[in-house]
Amino acid sequence: MQVHPRKLIVIITEAALEPLLVKDVLHLGAHGYTLSDVRGGGRHGARDAAWEGDRNIRMEVICDEQVAGAIAEHVRAEYSAHYATTIFTADIGVLRPEKF
Repeated sequence: MQVHPRKLIVIITEAALEPLLVKDVLHLGAHGYTLSDVRGGGRHGARDAAWEGDRNIRMEVICDEQVAGAIAEHVRAEYSAHYATTIFTADIGVLRPEKF
């Protein structure tokens, strides 16, 4: 099995940012993304999606290192100061590199 290195960037943030993030990641070079509705808690309390304004999303993007860096820096600079946002990356391997 031949595995090709890529980055997984994960953004967990407020659902209100979804349309902006979709536009941003595609503009910054991602070929696609996966979105999920999520719940959780942490230092600032719980977000349980009990009402529309309390929803969180998890966006996952598989891409090369340069695109992952551009996305992470853009989200940090544009949204982290005003929205609950967590960003992390991981090294992964893919079987079909042409997709990413």
